[in-house]
Amino acid sequence: MTGISVPEGENSVSLDLLKQIMAQFAKDRDWDQFHSPRNLLLALVGEVGELSEIFQWKGEVPKGLPDWKEEEKVHLGEELSDVLLYLVRLSDICGVDLGKAALRKVELNAIKYPAKFLK
Repeated sequence: MTGISVPEGENSVSLDLLKQIMAQFAKDRDWDQFHSPRNLLLALVGEVGELSEIFQWKGEVPKGLPDWKEEEKVHLGEELSDVLLYLVRLSDICGVDLGKAALRKVELNAIKYPAKFLK
């Protein structure tokens, strides 16, 4: 067993929880020495490449991936997770609150790209 789990009663996982888990994961393995911003960015780019390979020859696919086999969806989830985990770790090492930065970016995008039809 890895000792990593979502707190009981939690339905979702926060970025802060992932940040804490990744920090402990790296500490337990003495990987902090390798987790420079540059190294983490290069690892992230590599994982994005692996994610891209999954879609490379499939053309456009419909939402929900209805024609995909279950093992393909599991593999997709693993590669998406690798990207997310490296991104969370990189933001932590750089001292960026990723959640707050993302919300700020959505606000800036709303100003830059206003909705044409507000209900």
